[in-house]
Amino acid sequence: MFNYKKLAIFLGYKTIRLIILLIAVAIISFVLIDLSPIDPVRAYIGEMAVSGEQLVNLQQYWGVGVPIWEKALNWAFDVFRGNFGISLIYRVPVLEVIGDRFQASLVLMFVSWLISGVLGFTLGTLAGMYRGSWIDKFVKIYCYILLSAPTFWIALLMLMVFSVYLGWFPTGLGVPVGVLSENVTFWDWLDRLILPATALSVIGIAQIALFTRDKLNNIMSSDFIIFAKARGEKGWSLVKRHGVRNILLPAITIQFLSFSELFGGAVLVEQVFSYPGIGQAAVAAGLRSDVPLLLGIVIFSTIFVFCGNTIADVIYKFVDPRIRESESNE
Repeated sequence: MFNYKKLAIFLGYKTIRLIILLIAVAIISFVLIDLSPIDPVRAYIGEMAVSGEQLVNLQQYWGVGVPIWEKALNWAFDVFRGNFGISLIYRVPVLEVIGDRFQASLVLMFVSWLISGVLGFTLGTLAGMYRGSWIDKFVKIYCYILLSAPTFWIALLMLMVFSVYLGWFPTGLGVPVGVLSENVTFWDWLDRLILPATALSVIGIAQIALFTRDKLNNIMSSDFIIFAKARGEKGWSLVKRHGVRNILLPAITIQFLSFSELFGGAVLVEQVFSYPGIGQAAVAAGLRSDVPLLLGIVIFSTIFVFCGNTIADVIYKFVDPRIRESESNE
């Protein structure tokens, strides 16, 4: 029987951990930003010539010379009131920038998350089902190569092959240049999403495939599989009835645990394809010392990754009936 009381206690414990984590992340972020050698004023104006008065005004605007403890306290008080400040480079509220950019990134990450989960589980199941065959060897070689390749390199390679040389997809951006948002069709948007989503899903496919293969190999070597084979079960029906049921939940758990790699990969992929997502905004905020925007993105990305890990823990502890049964027997 599902224990809602234990789930409530578990979620309460996770909430406390999230609050502590957010405080620690905010402190570390402030320290790293303060230690950064980047001059925000110079990064903002570039080679433009400014007068002494203009330079002083810009330094006040960017908070140059303000003690770190004062900036941190002012930011914390504003956040408690629900105000994450104004982006210094976009000149709009931070929450508005995050909302607009995170929608684009969420679509990209969700599509790549589904692709990596479905294809990874399928390839892992085939490799485990035909252990030692050419299919198994092909899947392992494919996974090992991709796991050893950086995400940005894969994205650049796909951009060069499919966009530059073959011309099958646009070279970047989320919508066509010079087209108003209300005039962008679904196919225009989809055409620019396929390549970034595919590049982002490649690493996740390899991770899920290898995990699923190993799990299925262990199950296929167990006693109850030998007994099922003795009863005449074989082929896909054997794997479907006794294998898939036992590896599906662990694979889903690993898939939710991959939120941190997914978000980190999205930052690199968005830069390569000039995709207008939260990752590109984070890079711009870091290079130009937009402290309010950078801190807002750090906080929301921390919550995003933490939620993925929490969902994985809930699946592992409360959804899997075998674990619930073992805990009830203790």
